[in-house]
Amino acid sequence: MRAVNVNEIVANVEKMLHRLIGEDISLTTHLNPNLALIRADPGQLEQVILNLSVNARDAMPGGGDLVITTDNAVLADDQLDRHLGASAGDYVMLAVTDTGGGMTKEVQRRLFEPFYTTKEAGKGTGLGLATVHGIVKQSGGDVYVYSEEGHGTTFKVYFPRLNEPAEEAVCPAENAAIPPRGSETLLIAEDDDVLRALGARVLSALGYKVLIARTGAEALRIVAEYKGTIDLIATDVVMPGMNGSHLVEKVLEARPGMRVLFMSGYTDDEVMRRGVIDGQTAFLQKPFTPDLLAHKVRGVLDGS
Repeated sequence: MRAVNVNEIVANVEKMLHRLIGEDISLTTHLNPNLALIRADPGQLEQVILNLSVNARDAMPGGGDLVITTDNAVLADDQLDRHLGASAGDYVMLAVTDTGGGMTKEVQRRLFEPFYTTKEAGKGTGLGLATVHGIVKQSGGDVYVYSEEGHGTTFKVYFPRLNEPAEEAVCPAENAAIPPRGSETLLIAEDDDVLRALGARVLSALGYKVLIARTGAEALRIVAEYKGTIDLIATDVVMPGMNGSHLVEKVLEARPGMRVLFMSGYTDDEVMRRGVIDGQTAFLQKPFTPDLLAHKVRGVLDGS
């Protein structure tokens, strides 16, 4: 936890968001240049923005507009019935707005329940918004949702304002470590087209040779036919036809020395609870930033 400017975090993930939401969704940011500081974990704040943006993307399957706004805000006593859990005072507001189909009041009431989702089976974990809610509460803030059926949705996240001089803020972009590079060969098994393409692009740019598979069956074919060494397989936990755990069992039978990295929208605790992986297995929670992916892959390859 440290003093951060939310605008800096938005700027850090903006390029990734363009790739994540796809070309049929327009991303616009309206950032207050005089934004106050908050005390937060920059990585968790990135997670909040990514999860809300992915939720907005899924609400607009036919395309639309995604708008991210930051501003200074004051919550008064007469507003608190609408901002449950927040106290009166000075805040920094982060708003994520989509032009999707909106939500019913019943859906809004259950939004932050773990594992609650309106998506088809296999399309959502129901953990994205629960994770957002947990992170914001941990930072002393709160989340307000406004939605009307047919008129889109706005999530407003309120973080307590930090009364510190701007020069004391830490800019993650200036202080982030340079992503580690490598030359190994990696296999990515991921049925989400956007995440698969993003992972391949990020890792290829860092010097790795990247093989990609859309399904477990396709990954097994690559393992069987590829003549060179495959140093690591990064696989989604849940995929159609064959889950990641079953895939890894078959892969390690053919190539026992291969390193393994599981990826999932579930938290690692939930994946372990379901018996998919054990506590010794490398795990990366989605959605993730390019920097986090780079460091995680390097760490698994190095045995750390």
